[in-house]
Amino acid sequence: MVNTLDRYFVSLFFKKLLLISIIFFALTIILTVFEEITFFDNVNSKFYLPFLLAALNAPTTILEILPFVMLIATQMFFLEIIKKRENELIKLNNLDNFYLIKLLSLCALLFGIMVVTIFYPFSSKLKFIYFEFKNSYSKDGKYLKHFSENGLWIKDEINNKIYIINGSEKKNDFLVNVFISEFDNKFNLINNFSSKKVDISTNKWELEKPILFKNNKQIQLDENITIMSHFDSDKISKSFRNLNSLNIIQLIKEKEENKMLGYSSEEIDLHILKIVSLPIYLSIMVIISSIIMLNIKKDKPYLFHILLGITLSVIIYYINNIFDIFGLTNKIPIHLSVFFPIIVLSIVSTLGLIRINEK
Repeated sequence: MVNTLDRYFVSLFFKKLLLISIIFFALTIILTVFEEITFFDNVNSKFYLPFLLAALNAPTTILEILPFVMLIATQMFFLEIIKKRENELIKLNNLDNFYLIKLLSLCALLFGIMVVTIFYPFSSKLKFIYFEFKNSYSKDGKYLKHFSENGLWIKDEINNKIYIINGSEKKNDFLVNVFISEFDNKFNLINNFSSKKVDISTNKWELEKPILFKNNKQIQLDENITIMSHFDSDKISKSFRNLNSLNIIQLIKEKEENKMLGYSSEEIDLHILKIVSLPIYLSIMVIISSIIMLNIKKDKPYLFHILLGITLSVIIYYINNIFDIFGLTNKIPIHLSVFFPIIVLSIVSTLGLIRINEK
């Protein structure tokens, strides 16, 4: 009988999880498609492209809100078994509420492992394709990660020289309106160059008839000059994409390259830690939702439970965001910014489990 209950409750739980996921997936596409339509408003493109891009971007969005999908799905699970009085089967079989919570949290943990190992690589590939489409239709390069109001900024160290490079935009294999400051390895300025166009198709960058700034003079050169770089057009495009478009292996490689070039890897560390900790996070959300549902009076309306789930999701979301900012701004260590909210939620869950069998 216990095995039969296990199968029934697990099946019901995943049905609710699938249903809530589909609802959020549809809402994500509906909300995103208007943004994509606006993007293609002044671009000659196929009518279906906004819908295609919205669908490509939706899996990443679902992954980001998955803990809250899990919380609401757990609420829906308990609403159904309480409504049908199926929770009484637990006590009839000499089991307790902790049995059910343990079963659901284990399901969430295993589901989270599957998400990290299977779904995340799939969603990152779709996100990669999403950005490929975006970049091919974007005229200002704003979908490259480190583009700012002042264009693209690159720091490169090669052959005992340091280059600080600024380009207004990237067009195919060229950087446009480029200003390059060349330093020695002690950051003593050697030269400044300005060029309207730089060929970056290979690691040998060719500056088209640049202006040389030296000794307070501007010298217009009549021929192209070449500088070496760790970057080429393809590498720049890959290096500056959204982290959600990179799988775990690519993220690790990106971190190694950043370390070699002297770039900060804190954002990558934060992203990897959040992915790795996702199964634990999902389990905790199931436990919290279960405790809340088992402590709420049965005569409360459906709307109350839904609003409670949304409110909790919003509160936890903003708490996580605050700690992410603390980590990225070096207020606290990156590891602590990820695991401290999880530790707090774990303590809250543990306290809630102490008297759960009295319900």
